[in-house]
Amino acid sequence: MRLSALLLTLLLAGLFASFRPSADRYVADPPAREGKKINWISFKEAHELNQKAPRKIIIDVYTGWCGWCKVMDQKTFSQPAIIDYVNEHFYAVKLDAEQDADITVGGQTFRKQGNAHELAVSLLQGKMSYPSTVFLDEKMAMIQPIAGYLEPRMFHQVITYFGGNYQTKEKFDDFKATTYVKEFQPAMPPAGK
Repeated sequence: MRLSALLLTLLLAGLFASFRPSADRYVADPPAREGKKINWISFKEAHELNQKAPRKIIIDVYTGWCGWCKVMDQKTFSQPAIIDYVNEHFYAVKLDAEQDADITVGGQTFRKQGNAHELAVSLLQGKMSYPSTVFLDEKMAMIQPIAGYLEPRMFHQVITYFGGNYQTKEKFDDFKATTYVKEFQPAMPPAGK
C-alpha cells in the first residue's frame, strides 16, 4: 500500500498520533529509578522506524495543565518494568493534545482546531480525556484508546496484554488472572517496594 493511501486510511480511521518537533520536546520526563527512562520519540520518527522495523506504537495523549498526566509521568512511566517493556516492544510517542504546532506526516499536515489538535481528536475518537493512552499495531491500525490515569500495575498489565498480542487470544480479565500472574507479574513488584 502506498504511503499516501496508508496515511489517508489512518486519518479517516482516527489512527494518527504525533509529537511536537524536537525543539519543543516534552520536558517533564521524571528521573526514572536506575537511570532508565522511556525512549519517547516523535510520531514522525516512530513512523520512519516502523517502516524499517515494524513495532507497535504507544501514544501518551496529554495536556500541559493535566494533573493526572503529571502523576502518570511520575508514578507510572518511571517504573523500571514499564520502561523496559515499553522500550523493548513499542515505539513510544507523546502527543500534546493542545499543541499549536502543525504536524506533517507523509505530506499531510494536521493542525490545532479550536482547543485541541486534530490528531488528538482523531485518535481519541472525539472523546477528549487526559491522560489517554492509544495503542496502534505494527501496521499503524488502532488497537484501542484507553482514557484516564493508569496506575503502574494496571498499565503494566495493559502493555503486556497488547505488547504480546494477547488480545487476540484471551479476554483481558482472563489474561490478568492467569497469563499475567505467571509470566509478567514478577517483573512488577507490589507498590511500595
